[in-house]
Amino acid sequence: MSPWIKRVDLLVGLTVLGWVLMTWFILVGLDTALQFMRQIRFVGQNGFTVSNAAFYVFVTVPRRMYEMYGSAALIGGLLGLGGLASTGELTALRAAGMSRLRIAVSAVGVVAVLIVGVVIMGETIGPWGDQQDQAIQMRLRTGSMDVGQNGLWARDGDRIINAKQSILHDNDGHAWVQLIDVNVFTLAPDGELSRFDHADNAQHIGSQWILGHVRSSVIDDDGVHSTTRAHERWASQLDPDVLEKSMIQPQYLSMRDQLRNIHYLERNHENSTAYASPFWGRVMYPLNVLVLMLSAMPFAFGTLRSGGAGRRIFLGILLALTWYFGQKAIVTFGVVYGLSPMLANLFPATLTSVLAWGYFRQLA
Repeated sequence: MSPWIKRVDLLVGLTVLGWVLMTWFILVGLDTALQFMRQIRFVGQNGFTVSNAAFYVFVTVPRRMYEMYGSAALIGGLLGLGGLASTGELTALRAAGMSRLRIAVSAVGVVAVLIVGVVIMGETIGPWGDQQDQAIQMRLRTGSMDVGQNGLWARDGDRIINAKQSILHDNDGHAWVQLIDVNVFTLAPDGELSRFDHADNAQHIGSQWILGHVRSSVIDDDGVHSTTRAHERWASQLDPDVLEKSMIQPQYLSMRDQLRNIHYLERNHENSTAYASPFWGRVMYPLNVLVLMLSAMPFAFGTLRSGGAGRRIFLGILLALTWYFGQKAIVTFGVVYGLSPMLANLFPATLTSVLAWGYFRQLA
């Protein structure tokens, strides 16, 4: 056994691990069951079936696991250390010379190992599941749109529309969607292709769609005739509100996709906050989870020494909610007042780390 890892570290770590896994399973299970009940209401709309509802819930489980892990780590950590405290084992460890900080690090270390897999899941399976969810939601709302690996596909009268990418913009609190790399296939009454349009982008301005940098090719008996225009009005029935609501929200995208959209917006001198803030939130996610759990450990040495599991669960939920709303408020406040998204997301974790470190140094 490594000289840095002792039997007491394993005792603390394995105890916390068991409670974290059990809490994680319960939280995700409850959230999944509630979501399935919500989806049952849509059965029968646009061909939506019970199996579709089950598939929707199944593919979003990885994202729910990612989102719930921080709360599960906090509550599970308090339950684990609280149990050791109530049986007197923490007191025995302290009497044997093990510092509070060392006990806390043993508990947090298990969470740190698990979080590697959680982050990988949140960057791979999670976004894939949300893409499948988006496709289901599109079909549910419209019956004529679909989203897959090749982007958005929609039927608009005698035209078939394909957009390789959709970007959500945020302008003074108003969200709107821009389609990127748009192909429009116009079919003749006999089903033959009569026209093909390609545009670099499409955006809904006022009450109409505008295509940007358009190349049109018309096919007739004399051949193919092509023209190029900087802008063109597009008489499409695509509903921008439906597109906005059906898009994968920026916080559910992988960091790679968020970064790609940030670079696109910055190249076009547009506001990238809608993607930059959730991107840095994902970057800081492991740090936030570890800091949140570390800052809650002092309660295991005091207030949780007496009292049952119900008290520990209540305190864990209270701390998790306080952290969640406090962090959101600080990040939003920072972004609104011009602080960079990176610093706005880093500040809550830094402040909490300083407070927790000060506590442990005081009691060392």
